[in-house]
Amino acid sequence: MVGMHGVRGEMRFDVWCDGADFLKKIKTLYLNADGRQAVGVVSVRPHKNIALLKLQGVLSIEDAERYRGKILYFDRKDVSLDSGKAFVGDVIGCSVYDADNTDILYGTVTDVIKGVANDVWSVKDKNGKETLVPVIPLVVVKLDVENEKVYLRPLKGLFSDECVIREDGE
Repeated sequence: MVGMHGVRGEMRFDVWCDGADFLKKIKTLYLNADGRQAVGVVSVRPHKNIALLKLQGVLSIEDAERYRGKILYFDRKDVSLDSGKAFVGDVIGCSVYDADNTDILYGTVTDVIKGVANDVWSVKDKNGKETLVPVIPLVVVKLDVENEKVYLRPLKGLFSDECVIREDGE
């Protein structure tokens, strides 16, 4: 939580997902990643680039204060993603291949950077060279997180020739 909003326990939270509208689908959040401390969600609404969140049992500024600096988690089983969408944690570690020539391995997704217009993947090749790849339909052709692979049709000049490593080592 980044702060309070009003006097009736509504809190301002940074949203580390697709936005407040995504959070509206979730009825229970957790105070820790292991899911042992559950708290019910009363309401969620967008406010600028954050979410205003009302939790069960939080009726005042004093009640809300105990959430300051806390990270709230949701259970993956409580949400469904649209086709072609994935959790950031599932994308990191995926091997990045050329969509038109799957013998070409560009590297591995090492980070996902939240952008204003779109996310950006940091892709590192086997030599440690980083390339920033825009996550847009024109570039990302297929996302196969089950097999830890993504397929790109890179924009011209995105990857230089020395970055291209064939799986067979050539």
